Amino acid sequence: MRITKRTNIAIRVLMFCGTNPGRMVTKSEIAERCNTSESHLAQVINKLAQLGFLHTQRGRHGGVMLGREMSQITVGEVFRAIEANTPVAECFADIDNTCPLVDACRLRLALVDAVEAFYAHLDQITLEALVCNNEALFTLFSTPPCLKQA
Repeated sequence: MRITKRTNIAIRVLMFCGTNPGRMVTKSEIAERCNTSESHLAQVINKLAQLGFLHTQRGRHGGVMLGREMSQITVGEVFRAIEANTPVAECFADIDNTCPLVDACRLRLALVDAVEAFYAHLDQITLEALVCNNEALFTLFSTPPCLKQA
């Protein structure tokens, strides 16, 4: 299974917010530390806020922070929510499905089972497990990225 860039960014954002508990972080901070563009980030932050994973605040002292406790956010839930409209294979797509084997394919059933097993495993992993006591993560997020030499 391949995870989309959007889902990858979503997990990075949540991990960054998790390493900054109780404080609003800015989109530019996240973009810099998570190595992503602010335009991709804006879309992801908007979606995560709609889903209740993030709390956003506009204005001079605005930014984003976790919308709920890290122990209440599972990786599986985030992946399902962000990947909801991304088919695993062509045969799962409502539109653009040109596979002639759809009615006879047993692989499709196997893929359904595999995807459910994948999500079931990720449902057991909380954001808290990814962030807490992860000194390497805190170091990465607190150290400014190296500036490229001219």
